[in-house]
Amino acid sequence: MVALTTGLDVRLARLSRHRAGHFLFVPMDHSVADGPITTAARFSQLVGTVVDNGADAIVVHKGRARAVDPQLLRSCGLIVHLSASTPHALDGDAKILVGDVADAVRAGADAVSVHVNIGADTEAAQLADLGTVARACQEWNLPLLAMVYPRGPRIADPHVPALLSHVVNIAADLGATMVKTTWAVPAEGMAEVTESCPIPVLVAGGPSDSGSLADYAATALDAGCRGLAVGRRVFESADPGAAVREVAAVVHGHRPGRTASSVLPPLATVQHRASVPAQI
Repeated sequence: MVALTTGLDVRLARLSRHRAGHFLFVPMDHSVADGPITTAARFSQLVGTVVDNGADAIVVHKGRARAVDPQLLRSCGLIVHLSASTPHALDGDAKILVGDVADAVRAGADAVSVHVNIGADTEAAQLADLGTVARACQEWNLPLLAMVYPRGPRIADPHVPALLSHVVNIAADLGATMVKTTWAVPAEGMAEVTESCPIPVLVAGGPSDSGSLADYAATALDAGCRGLAVGRRVFESADPGAAVREVAAVVHGHRPGRTASSVLPPLATVQHRASVPAQI
């Protein structure tokens, strides 16, 4: 019997170009929250450097996607980020939707991403937004990357493994296809997080003082992560191309021992189900 694929399968394959089931994303959506990451003239050059050195996809907002040379996206996926906030707001942890799935599809996106801060004063609204986007992604067969962090006035330590296990499972339960979160302390505690979650877990790039990116990436994969989403440690690097190559060599290369593929089922077996969060 011939296996039939869906649009979701096709798009997931585009997001995992170099090694099936593993992901290296470079978020470049920081200009809304932090200001420009480079000059307008150099933005396409930066994207080209990231693509040429092994990124599977970039993450940008819908307007910035218009500044990306379409030729670059022949060998790199496009994830359109739908959430935004700035540090000038009364509550910097509040994230709101500034786009929808239809906007992303019109921009040529292979996936969308939504940011949720668990522990924020506006957590309930952010969860509702995640459920809304998950439902639309199911209708469009579009992968959803949920960026879920323990962050807010009631979070004492965002790196506790049990807390991270909770937040990644929130993403799974509300319909995300994959989830990005922060790193665990101790690093080995990330295995507890990935083992608890039925969808692929990606870890953020980590603090700048956490040693080499290669060692950090190897630790993440050995703990069961399916990949990394590294932004600032790439585009703030003196050599962004070298930074991407360093991570790509690990994410896309063979790692002996305990790897993500031995912890989580193949992506084809992960059910992409949208759900609406309960009223809080």
